[in-house]
Amino acid sequence: MYKIVEKRQLAPQIYLMDVKAPRVAKSAKPGQFVIVKMDEQGERIPLTICDYDAVKGTVTIVFQTLGRSTTEMAWLNIGDYFADFAGPLGEASEFIHEEIEALKQQKIVFVAGGVGTAPVYPQVKWLQKRGVQVDVIIGARSKEFLILEDEIKALGANVYVTTDDGSYSRKGLVTEVLKDLIDSGAKYDHVIAIGPMIMMKFVAKLTKEYGLKTTVSLNPIMVDGTGMCGACRVTVGGQVKFACVDGPEFDGHLVDFDEAMRRQAMYKTEEGRYMLELEKASHTGGCCGGRQ
Repeated sequence: MYKIVEKRQLAPQIYLMDVKAPRVAKSAKPGQFVIVKMDEQGERIPLTICDYDAVKGTVTIVFQTLGRSTTEMAWLNIGDYFADFAGPLGEASEFIHEEIEALKQQKIVFVAGGVGTAPVYPQVKWLQKRGVQVDVIIGARSKEFLILEDEIKALGANVYVTTDDGSYSRKGLVTEVLKDLIDSGAKYDHVIAIGPMIMMKFVAKLTKEYGLKTTVSLNPIMVDGTGMCGACRVTVGGQVKFACVDGPEFDGHLVDFDEAMRRQAMYKTEEGRYMLELEKASHTGGCCGGRQ
């Protein structure tokens, strides 16, 4: 059993939890993920690691309530337990295998969208701790959906924020901010984009025009986390890959995003029906506290 020792709501439908998982915390690296189960009958939920503390033995996860399982997970509180908390899984970010002095000579920019800001945090933390200065572009629908801005700024990174509706900082898309930075003279060697599939697709499209190395995380299409369900099967450079086993990070210029988004849409129907039923029950006085 894995105890929840901290819980915070970061934004509407977005929650942060610190979970006591010493062995996972000791082995975790930026870019990896965990599989959580609320109980023995619960669904396996893949979540990218937001942070980890080997001394405290805790792992931080951030999730958005998009369907049945994540909605029920949000009902858990401090002192409650996960039945399973498996990890770390997946391949770590490629830059951790590079020589630090070589990394210090590079200019890296992260492009984070929505909940994708969570897995960006440990990567920025790892780099900044080793003296590698990075830029971070954070995009959100509106100010209320912006997460971890202050935490990333506290690491010492240069942070640029944009919101779709202009309710905070700059109005516009992350791609517009990235293009403006490049056109104004920023010399980037590596772009790392994590967020909605459509965002990563257009970031990769833009960076290809500039000839910039680009890494994306395909965590959004993972379902089972083992490669057995086939949900995260994707074509990368003409080869079949599985996001949970071979990734979740891949060369953004080689990913077939259209195929990946079609596959992602196939797994939304059941979750969408549950959310509609849950909303209907809340308005009609029905019970929404258990499985439907």
